[in-house]
Amino acid sequence: MKKIMIIGAGDFQLPLIKKAAEKYNVVLVAPAISDEFKKYACSCYYFDVRNKEEILKVAIEEGISGVITDQTDIPVRTVAYIAEKLGLPGIGYETSMIFTDKSLMREKLIEAGLKTIPFVNTDSISEAKTFFTNINAPVIVKPLDTQGSRGVIRVAELSELESAFNEAKSFSSNGYVLVEKYIAGDEFVIEGVTYNYEVLSQICGDTIYFDDKTKFSAKKRIFPSIQSEDIVCKALEFNKKIIKAFGINNGITHGEYIIEDGEIYLIEIAARGGGVFISSDLISAETNLDTEGFLLDIAMGIKPELNLYDTKKVAGYRAFYLPEGEVVGIEGIADVLSFPFIRNHQLDKIKLGMKIGKNTNKTSRFAFIIVADNHEQWREYEKLVIDTLKIYCINNGAITSIIWE
Repeated sequence: MKKIMIIGAGDFQLPLIKKAAEKYNVVLVAPAISDEFKKYACSCYYFDVRNKEEILKVAIEEGISGVITDQTDIPVRTVAYIAEKLGLPGIGYETSMIFTDKSLMREKLIEAGLKTIPFVNTDSISEAKTFFTNINAPVIVKPLDTQGSRGVIRVAELSELESAFNEAKSFSSNGYVLVEKYIAGDEFVIEGVTYNYEVLSQICGDTIYFDDKTKFSAKKRIFPSIQSEDIVCKALEFNKKIIKAFGINNGITHGEYIIEDGEIYLIEIAARGGGVFISSDLISAETNLDTEGFLLDIAMGIKPELNLYDTKKVAGYRAFYLPEGEVVGIEGIADVLSFPFIRNHQLDKIKLGMKIGKNTNKTSRFAFIIVADNHEQWREYEKLVIDTLKIYCINNGAITSIIWE
């Protein structure tokens, strides 16, 4: 049986490893690997997923025939590097750099003649302050190559910039920080499926944020978008131009966009499927794509079987936070999981006695997938889950419940 290396072992990589284990011996690489993953792997290696040279040694020793990741940005470069070094199918290391470095994304946009948000890429707080002063508007400060909204901060006053800059810098692998003009508007998310450099399918959804905007964390992403057909078509065309300009050959892309005064701007785009089960569940619910099968086939150099069409379903994830403290009460999980419209979830991660820390970014969310026949029905299902699911935490004697908004 051939071996495939999968890099990453978080909740959202589990659908991929399960599918891979049906056909291949799985070599799994991640900093931590739970028992749930181990039962699907023939061998496990514990590395920082950015340690491409050590992971390459493992790949050579194991004699892998393919390497892949999904729903996470950080391993994308390592996957591309190993594939390129071993002559295996992949997107190419140079392409992986573009898709995982926010500054390179913007430079590539400019090179392709596409509109981009005004920005500066710098390791100097002095240069960042000059940029802020010149545009005379709020900015977003971002590490170049992190994920999960870590170190992403909105700055409205010059006096706030240095602290935010230093925090973003602490998450950046090379010490550089992207400072760009803050754009306020509706946000889209677009999933694209590409094979042999041809964009075969695109679906556009809407992003709705939690009330606490400092986390840059979506509470919902729902497909298809309810924006006008003209706006959606404009966004899809822009996304297709970016995919072609960035040069990806095979795979899934996850693009995030914002619209202001009729202009659509790229926030960022990734050479992998969207997290929170977007790749594994929402794309398939909307397009009939066997996402994991597609990803495994292209990683192993097999021509995929594609039967893509619009299912006319409405699919989306709903996320929530738990308040800081200890989980002391859980009600309704079994009921929620019995609902036929629930496609996937993280509810089984929540246990009595579980300690919940501060929610500083979107990585501490819990989520579930809802699939419905239309948007009104989706909202009805959402309300039913919210009314059914009750989780209580205690902190300093005070009991609080789920943070839905």
